[in-house]
Amino acid sequence: MTKQIKPGLLLLALAMALPAVAADKPASKPTAKANHAPAKHAVPEVLAPVVISPEQMVIANKVLVGKINCELGAVVTMTNDEHSPGRFFLDMGAKRYVMLPVVTSTGAIRLEEESSGAVWLQLGNKSMFMNQKEGKRLADDCMNPDQLLVAQALERNPQPGLLDAPKDALVPIGSGGAVQELVPNPEPPPKAKSKKKSK
Repeated sequence: MTKQIKPGLLLLALAMALPAVAADKPASKPTAKANHAPAKHAVPEVLAPVVISPEQMVIANKVLVGKINCELGAVVTMTNDEHSPGRFFLDMGAKRYVMLPVVTSTGAIRLEEESSGAVWLQLGNKSMFMNQKEGKRLADDCMNPDQLLVAQALERNPQPGLLDAPKDALVPIGSGGAVQELVPNPEPPPKAKSKKKSK
């Protein structure tokens, strides 16, 4: 009779051990699956609002936003900060820059993130992104559709060089210079031909 009890006890011990082993295995599998799950992007923190000057707001109203294609396949995305008018987010790759308008003497639209040295310059025909602290360009020849049209127009009708004389000019006529008239630029006088010496 003891012989019959021993195999029964052995089966009972195995039956009790199997659920414990089975319970351990599923716990290890979900951790493996969790490693393969895509990483969740952190929710961007809301920054404290900033107050900018009226001059900065004039610049901010001219900033082009959206996806902007650049040279060498680089892409920059410029978005408005909904919580702080006049502040922008510039995303390039995995990096985000918080940009504020800077008043310039040239009239170029300039945004900066002072902490990193990031600078965005926007002209009529292109924009560029650089790191002022490192002294290098991060993206060049960035153009949204409006800037592309301006760039194409400049290719068809190039601006005269700084040293080129204008073909026609408006000149003041009369007292106070109030009246203007379109006067053709005079053609340069022909060069005198030098006479050959006869022997």
